[in-house]
Amino acid sequence: MKSIISTDKAPSAIGTYSQAVKVKNTVYLSGQIPLVPETMEVISEEFSEQAEQVFKNLSAVCEAAGGSINDMVKVNIFMTDLSNFATVNEVMARYFEQPYPARAAIQVSRLPKDVAIEIDGVLELPSVT
Repeated sequence: MKSIISTDKAPSAIGTYSQAVKVKNTVYLSGQIPLVPETMEVISEEFSEQAEQVFKNLSAVCEAAGGSINDMVKVNIFMTDLSNFATVNEVMARYFEQPYPARAAIQVSRLPKDVAIEIDGVLELPSVT
């Protein structure tokens, strides 16, 4: 049985998808881009500000699912320029504690709303006994 995760603390879905879907203790997070939830506008052209907003958005969805960003077990990072890799590492280090999740970082030619970064992933909630 699946349940849909939704929060107004992250951007609403722009299309035919949910912010996240929970199946048992696993939560599949849709890609987050650097939209400010209140305005649904891109936060800035500055890459570091975009990365920061994406991690804020992911954190909000993780919390709505009953966990935290540190419960993520897999992260997929899509960037339009891999030269921003070091900046992603710096921002990510402010959100995650060790042990870090598995991760992929991929350069793509274009992302929605012409942003520079999008991140999705998988969250594993602690078992409740």
